[in-house]
Formats: sequence, structure tokens, C-alpha cells
Amino acid sequence: MKTDKEKDKIAAMFDNIAPKYDFLNHFLSLGIDKIWRRKVVKSVARSGSAVVNVLDIASGTGDLAIALAKGIDGVKVVGADISEGMLKVGREKIVAKGLEGRVELRLGDALALEFDDNSFDAVTTAFGVRNFENLDLGLSEMLRVIRPGGKLVILELSMPTNVMLRGLYKFYFLRLLPLIGNFTSKSSFAYSYLPESVAEFASGDEFLAHLESVGGVMLSKRELSGGIASIYIAYKK
Repeated sequence: MKTDKEKDKIAAMFDNIAPKYDFLNHFLSLGIDKIWRRKVVKSVARSGSAVVNVLDIASGTGDLAIALAKGIDGVKVVGADISEGMLKVGREKIVAKGLEGRVELRLGDALALEFDDNSFDAVTTAFGVRNFENLDLGLSEMLRVIRPGGKLVILELSMPTNVMLRGLYKFYFLRLLPLIGNFTSKSSFAYSYLPESVAEFASGDEFLAHLESVGGVMLSKRELSGGIASIYIAYKK
């Protein structure tokens, strides 16, 4: 469990790298992160009933929130994040894309969401849950604000299960990525923190167990790109 001090450090880290975040995200993932987000959008769109209101947690610069607004007709998206620096970049992108009436980004803590129970048809998050200082509390909060029968869709990095791919991935993720990311972002911490947070994260079936423990039902997971990332889905009773 992370402390409040660590949460503040993470928020400051994202504030610091916000201007270069989108470029590095797409460059270091070779653009694959865009494909993963499109899969999240398709999953939300296949919810089985109309999706009108979506909350995107750890929204950052709004990539997933924007993809949801562009990919689902008539949907309105609220994005929440602890980094004002990231949100500032996201708001500029929303204006540039003419999505002001469809996407709103707010400063907010995933562990204490300022929304009523049963407020959203779906909740999403991409690459955010591993940063929660209390994972179960964050998952509980996301489920709380979903309407009964609504859907929680989580995209998160994970370690590949294939031995060869895992070895290549570790070399890139633990050796090359921190060097490139930290040099380009001018941060000595940001892209060293990233692989550490992935290595510590409870992924796969262990993460599904966390979702089940906080009341999620009809659980499923889908590995992407050989297990480099995974999509987890839970519904609210």
C-alpha cells in the first residue's frame, strides 16, 4: 500500500513529465497503446445496453476519454486525475478536437470520488490502477459509482507469460525504457518508476481476485500483445 506522501510524489512526477508524456507514451510503446485503447472503447460499447455516461479514472492527458467520446455515439465522458499538469495538456487536446461538450477533465482522487452512487453506465481506466495507494479501495470506489449492471473496464500493463517474450520485454522495460524516458523527459525518476510499478502490480488472476473481493461479478481478463498488457472486466450487481 502506498502512503499519501508517495501519492503526492506520483502526482508531482506526472506534473513534471506532462509536456512530453503523450510523445513518450506513443514512442516507447511503438504506438501499440493506441490499439489497446481502441479495444477498451469496443469493450465499453459492447456493454449490452445504452452507454451514455462514462467516468475515466487516472485520465491523465485524456487519451482514453477522447477515444471513448469519438468511438461511442452520444456518450459523455468525465475524466478524473490527481495531476493538474496532465489535465491541462488533456484540456488543450479536447479543445483542439472540438470535444468540449462531450469530454470534461477534473482534478480528482480515485480513492475518494466526488460522484454519487450509481452515477455512470461504465467506468474505465488505462495504466492507472497500479498507482493506487490502496488498490481495493480504488476498485470499490469505481464500482460504487457504476449503476447496477454497469461495466468496469481496466487496461493495465502486465508481464508476458511466454518465457522468451518475457525476457525481451524485461530487457527493454528494465534497461532501455528508463534510459530513453528519463533522458527525454528530463526526469530521473519517472521512467524508472514505471517498470518497478508494473513488477509490483498484482496482475492476472491475482488482480481478478481483488475485483471479486470488492464485489465485482462476471469477471474476465484478456491478454494483449502476448501479455504485455491486459484488459480486465467486471460488472456491478
